[in-house]
Amino acid sequence: MAVSDIRGALRPAGVRRWLRESETRTVVLLVAFSIAILVPMWKRPDIVPIEALSVPLIIASLVLGPRTLPWFVVFQMLCLVQAVHSQYKPQFHTRDVIGVVCNFLLGLIVLLISYRRSRLGVGGLRGESMFVDLRDRILNQGDLPRLPGGWYAEKALASASGTPFAGDFVVASRPTPHRFEVAVVDVSGKGEQAGTRALQLSGALSGLLGSVPPERFLPAANEFLLRQDWDEGFATAVHLALDLVSGVFEIRTAGHPPALERVGATGEWTPLDSSGPMLGLIHEAEFDMAGGVVAAGDSLILYTDGMVEERRRDIDAGIERLIEGADRLLVSSLDGAARRLVDRIGGKGDDRCVVLVSRREP
Repeated sequence: MAVSDIRGALRPAGVRRWLRESETRTVVLLVAFSIAILVPMWKRPDIVPIEALSVPLIIASLVLGPRTLPWFVVFQMLCLVQAVHSQYKPQFHTRDVIGVVCNFLLGLIVLLISYRRSRLGVGGLRGESMFVDLRDRILNQGDLPRLPGGWYAEKALASASGTPFAGDFVVASRPTPHRFEVAVVDVSGKGEQAGTRALQLSGALSGLLGSVPPERFLPAANEFLLRQDWDEGFATAVHLALDLVSGVFEIRTAGHPPALERVGATGEWTPLDSSGPMLGLIHEAEFDMAGGVVAAGDSLILYTDGMVEERRRDIDAGIERLIEGADRLLVSSLDGAARRLVDRIGGKGDDRCVVLVSRREP
């Protein structure tokens, strides 16, 4: 083996890759680590406490899978019994008893964790990396494509729990150089509870967006949700199809708050009156269209109900508050306006999402 190969294997990334290739190697290292702790316990119990055996147990809970972890816990308990036997005294100190009890409780907790992980089949850091990958896929599917000069588009999303998992998500597509489509969707529930349904639905809608005519997008999404037969199988959505040459746009909503249009020449805001039932409730649902033309200086805002709904506030009052905030922000600068809207407006106890599309003045 070349020296460069050895150096690469000893790097942190190389060590992690070496451990992932075979879980047996990891188990051998952990067993050796446990024995290395156990041996000095026999000779110098006053220096190495019984609690030291909890270190390899915690490491094992992070790196071992659900099939191997229970057997390692059993091995650790045998090591603990051996350590207690080697340190046997006519009368144990309270500290020793507490150490033994804590180790057994820790082993029980790790076994319970292993049992829960067995439902997924992947445990430890591998399971966490899978969730990170799923989270990144949700966020990447909502990345807005680059628009031609003269157009500006921005999205911002905030979860009720403060995590990237949310029931609100965005899917966007530019199927042709002259057409831009974006959909803002709000899945029933919020935070992590809705995150798994949002992941599945975002993948399906991302495939539909741009692949079907704009008038067929919401009906196709509705039929997909009906087939899932979820207990909370409904969602609201707003869909924008925009011609990047003429500025002609079409808006359709499914049980969703109305999109907002700002006319740059007058500064007036208008809720776009389109309607349709929530997705996942009615077969062969129909969705009305509201349209217009985005001229230079005009803007469109798509958002979820977390921006306008609160327990003690009517939704119309929430829309007015959103319009007032957007008016102030758009006058100052378009850049970062969507993020500032999400941060300053809307209920903190709900997922919030805003997509801003604007045509810059020449």
